[in-house]
Amino acid sequence: MQFSEIVTKLGNAATENDRFTVTQEYNPEITGVAAIEEATPGTLSYIEGGKFAAQVTQTAASALILPLDEALQAQATERHIDWIASSNPRLLLAQAIALFYQPFQPAPNIHPSAVIDPSVVMGENVSIGANVVIQAGAKIGDRVCIHANVAIYPDVEIGDLTVLHSNCTIQERSQIGADCVIHSGAVIGGEGFGFVPTSDGWFKMEQSGYTVLEDGVEVGGNSAIDRPAVGETRIGRHTKIDNLVQIGHGCQVGQNCAIASQVGLAGGVKVGNQVLLAGKVGIANQATIGDGAIATAKAGIYSDIQPEVMVSGYPALPHRRFLQVSAIYKRLPQIYETLKQIQRQLKIKN
Repeated sequence: MQFSEIVTKLGNAATENDRFTVTQEYNPEITGVAAIEEATPGTLSYIEGGKFAAQVTQTAASALILPLDEALQAQATERHIDWIASSNPRLLLAQAIALFYQPFQPAPNIHPSAVIDPSVVMGENVSIGANVVIQAGAKIGDRVCIHANVAIYPDVEIGDLTVLHSNCTIQERSQIGADCVIHSGAVIGGEGFGFVPTSDGWFKMEQSGYTVLEDGVEVGGNSAIDRPAVGETRIGRHTKIDNLVQIGHGCQVGQNCAIASQVGLAGGVKVGNQVLLAGKVGIANQATIGDGAIATAKAGIYSDIQPEVMVSGYPALPHRRFLQVSAIYKRLPQIYETLKQIQRQLKIKN
């Protein structure tokens, strides 16, 4: 594909808020996209910002995606490298990769080893892999792709264009919207952790509620989203969930959130829209996280977080306060020695 053709396709995919600058003096043929350190002639590569400027002078890439940085653009031009610059270069990179690579998706077909209850309502152009089991009352939308060894429990609903990767499990009372992706090993709608203490031990509380994933949700490998005893666990539209995430029973997660690996949400947590939870964040029962809030890695959240607030640390503090506390923590040995000196001078015993 010629670089000029790539530029045209990327321009057609741009939103009205994107700004572009481009030079295509040499118009090389591009065969793929590569990391800047591994780029070879014929590849398109990517520079995220000025701190990577040295790589522009060293790369073997034939074309570059750049930010709106005139210095970087001048460097590329001096090296006779065609480039396209954008106000959102990372999005441009994602769109460029999609021009050369599409995930594997088999043609519509039902493998003869699949076990499908006669009551299942099946949409058009569905692909069902080997050893898939779909139990009674399930509804499968149009152009759904179900890879090998997926288990779908009774009365599950799967929306159009959704992809279920091998070995994921969709348990009863689960409703998955359109254009969702569930990765291998994920369990959607498993029983919430509900036990009542008694004098004879733990009494199991049956989990009779529902798990709902709205359109465009993606769930990473080996993640679990539990159904509650009553009511529903709900994940809002276009929220993206990484691998190894636990979302407890009765949680409500808003739209366009990003939840990184090893995050854990205890039961009844409410997460607003456009919330970012970095790796290993833990949120205690019934806490509420406001719209647009950010929790940095390993934050431990025990109480409500207001909208648009960034928190860090364990227990979580406003990020600026956390940085102040961290700076003091590093100086604790020095502070302790100073205190001991003062105590000696004042003849104060411990």
